[in-house]
Amino acid sequence: MAAPITERFEELVLEVSEDGSTWTRICGLIGVTVTRTAQFDTTEVPADCDDESLPLQTERAIRATEVSISGDGVWAAQSHGTLIDWFYTGATKQVRVGNLNAASGDTEYETGPAFLSTLNNTRTKGQKVTASVAIQFDGTPERMMKA
Repeated sequence: MAAPITERFEELVLEVSEDGSTWTRICGLIGVTVTRTAQFDTTEVPADCDDESLPLQTERAIRATEVSISGDGVWAAQSHGTLIDWFYTGATKQVRVGNLNAASGDTEYETGPAFLSTLNNTRTKGQKVTASVAIQFDGTPERMMKA
């Protein structure tokens, strides 16, 4: 069996843009988590129409999918204005998550409008000010394949 092909820290990127033409990474975030969630509806269905004594079986159908991002790190002056303005306007920005080590034909970027839903800062004496963010895509991001 062959060894896995892995992705380095700098190959998973989080970038924002006003219009989708110029992308900027959020400076200072050193921990980023991308969460992809499927929401299901469940229905109990008879296992056998001729033998009602049997337990019901549960069938599922996907109702919705969503993608969110959380990140933490230091509060960087380079991203101060972008993050504060994004939060207080309540508007969406174009966001993309990149897997730069994706193989040709696989998803390289997930892109779409997103809200900055949480913006936290923490100060601790003797430490740098830290930040944590939560970003919610508005709809399902578009997947862009690597050439």
